[in-house]
Amino acid sequence: MNRLITLTLCLIALAYAAACGVLFVFQRSFIYHPQAQSVDTPLIRVPNGSDGVTVQASVREQAGTQAVVYFGGNAEDVSQDLQPLSEAFPSHALYLLHYRGFGRSGGSPTEEAIQRDALALFDQAHQKHGSVVVIGRSLGTGVAVRLASQRPVSRLVLVTPYDSLQELAVRQFPYFPVRWLITDKFESWKYVAQVKAPAHLIMAEHDEVIPRASTEQLFLRFAKGAATLSVIPGVSHNTVMQHPSYLRLLSSTPGT
Repeated sequence: MNRLITLTLCLIALAYAAACGVLFVFQRSFIYHPQAQSVDTPLIRVPNGSDGVTVQASVREQAGTQAVVYFGGNAEDVSQDLQPLSEAFPSHALYLLHYRGFGRSGGSPTEEAIQRDALALFDQAHQKHGSVVVIGRSLGTGVAVRLASQRPVSRLVLVTPYDSLQELAVRQFPYFPVRWLITDKFESWKYVAQVKAPAHLIMAEHDEVIPRASTEQLFLRFAKGAATLSVIPGVSHNTVMQHPSYLRLLSSTPGT
């Protein structure tokens, strides 16, 4: 009987270790869901030094001092966002990053690679336009916050943001040592103190992906008065962009 119990425990331990191994090896397939480009838009190549990977951004060229740089969600085809953003920001040039493996960008997405591409795209836009609004949605909010901690962003807009992707993963896989397994952590909380731009966080009332507590925790990490929080009523994580007030909230300063 003792031998049977020992054998059973060993099998359980092996199965658990194997599950941890699968989670570690395939973790990025849980985070990133690359989408093909479905809308024909003008594209520019994002410079990335000696990397050699072709990274693209959908653009709407516009003369003037104002621009928007946009980072989408983990399963978002940003080419679809060019038209609505054009309506929200008619006088701005628009730059929408296709993450690696998304759209017509090559390579595979990782947190550090996306962050390097994001900085390169911002610098590219900032050379032409002195005032650059940075918008991130869902996964892209982590990209946007970290960028805003390193660059002179004029305004930061975060749609359905989270405090830490790692902590969301811990909640989703409570029986696994996720903190030791995950490599792409997107810990927005680490960078908030270095953000100098005014920030606007936009929350979906019935967000089933990003817990309300995670968004509110990120909001509380900003210095008092440095950020505002808007809640769009009656929408979920994936329907927030369909609400009539969405584009207005993107382009306006709360209270105006």
